[in-house]
Amino acid sequence: MKLYMHPVSMTSRPIRLFIAENKIPVEEVTVDLFTGEHMKQPYSDMNPSCMVPMLEDGDLRLTESSAILKYLADKIGSPTYPKDLKQRAKVNEVMDWINTQFYRDWAYNMIYPQIFPNNKRRSDEAQAATVELGQTNAKRWLKVLNDHFIGPNNQYLTGNQVTIADYFGAALVTLGETVRVDFSKYPNVQRWLTNMKKLPNWGKINEVFYGYVESLKGQPLHAI
Repeated sequence: MKLYMHPVSMTSRPIRLFIAENKIPVEEVTVDLFTGEHMKQPYSDMNPSCMVPMLEDGDLRLTESSAILKYLADKIGSPTYPKDLKQRAKVNEVMDWINTQFYRDWAYNMIYPQIFPNNKRRSDEAQAATVELGQTNAKRWLKVLNDHFIGPNNQYLTGNQVTIADYFGAALVTLGETVRVDFSKYPNVQRWLTNMKKLPNWGKINEVFYGYVESLKGQPLHAI
């Protein structure tokens, strides 16, 4: 198997972590997002969406981080993607929620316009309005994540056992570290992230990401 990825990519990070934690034999191929390699041939021919990650397993090419995690978990028979219908449905639910409700405001309104030039709005007024909308909605979604999905008793997103939803969610939520979000305001979220960061391969897999976070220090970024 081959995984086309970039180590800073929010959607590549959960797959790389899952692969490392489960010692799955996968060859990593870096697609340099910062030079636009993902928009050029030959990668653009393999994945017309021109995004990472993409998993190649024989004649199968699979895009979308959530789908790749589910495929890999099923391929190795991992308990992180439960076979029980209701338990699996809850994992699917929170993964879909994070990928849609949460991440649209968190990333594409609040954070990406601040850290990626190609996501910046055309005027200062539009930029400020977009970030403000993202901040407002992100607070709402973090409260749902904190109070409803995790709550005071769960160690992870769907209970007290780690699932692929945690791999997926932790990578996307820690995007907030780029703009220095204070997670202490959401203690259940903070506790959950602490649990995920205890995974043996968290530090190694996220080393490049945290180097990128360090490079943003000193910039006038707006968090919540």
